[in-house]
Formats: sequence, C-alpha cells, structure tokens
Amino acid sequence: MNRREAVTAVAWLMGGTLISADLLVACTTKSKDVSDLFKPEQLAFLNEVADTILPTTNTPGAKAANVGEFMAVMVRDCYAPEDQKIFLEGLSKLDKASDDKFNKDFMKLDAKQRTELLTALDKEQNEHMRTKKPADPNHYFRMMKELTLLGYFSSEIGATQALRYEPVPGRYDGCMPYKKGDRAWAT
Repeated sequence: MNRREAVTAVAWLMGGTLISADLLVACTTKSKDVSDLFKPEQLAFLNEVADTILPTTNTPGAKAANVGEFMAVMVRDCYAPEDQKIFLEGLSKLDKASDDKFNKDFMKLDAKQRTELLTALDKEQNEHMRTKKPADPNHYFRMMKELTLLGYFSSEIGATQALRYEPVPGRYDGCMPYKKGDRAWAT
C-alpha cells in the first residue's frame, strides 16, 4: 500500500465516523410528546397518584419531579402493548375504586382519602403478586408504584434532595460510616 492509498483509506474511515447513525441505519427517534398515548388530564392524574405515593415532606414530592410525565414516557417507550393496555385501564380502575369508596373522583379526594385508597390498592396488588401465575397479567397499581419510585429517585430532585448525591465521586470506600437517619446515596 502506498501513501496515497493509505490517506484515501483513512479519509474513508474518518468520513464514516462523521455520518450519523440515523443516516446509516435509517432510524427515526420517537417524539418526546406523549400525547399519542396519554391525555394532559391523565398526566395530571399520574402526577397526583405519584405525589400521594411520595408526598412532599422536608424534600419535594414526586409531583415536583414531574413523575407523571416520566411514567407516560416509560409506558409508551418501554412497555409491551398488553402492559400499556393494563396501565391505561388501571387509570380508569383507580378512579372507579375512588368513586366506589368515597363517591368522588380521585382528583377530588383530600390527601387522607387518597392515601387510604392507595394503601388499599397496594394491599390488593401485594395479594395479586403473591398468587400470580407466570402467565397472569401484571397489576396496574404495582406498575404505577414502581414507575413512581424509579422516576422520582432517578430525577434531579430525587437524586440530589432525597438522596445524597456527589456528581464526581472520589475514591471507593466500601466501609463508610453510617449514622442513623442518613440518606441513601444516589451515586
């Protein structure tokens, strides 16, 4: 191989790295808009459910981290169609459970009533998981609760205010002293 062939080969290699993956694979990314699966009132509903699960205390709650939108994106992008259906039907089931128990929509309940309702649903989903066969569908409230926790503790608010966060961790120390009441580490 002479010098001219080597320069040409390097030019082809460098040019190939500059072409974006979207052009090579012909992929398109999904839009960030979740309105194709969720309505704005459903996002507000999810934020209220999440905020009931993780309310504001001495740290901001799940609503401050906009966990409802996170749940919508995760359901749209990561859930199988049958789980998406269960999740979406779960919104109606949760509202119906609220209506059955308190004769009001979930959004009209006070904080104590919301907590009481979600505690009952949590017991229901725990029983469902205990008796669930592998082929049985997931419980909608378990999905909501898992997404709430994932969304909150992976958000900036959850990682920096509810957990201890160190953006550039130092050395590894496998035996850190722990004082009762210390927050868990996000990093």
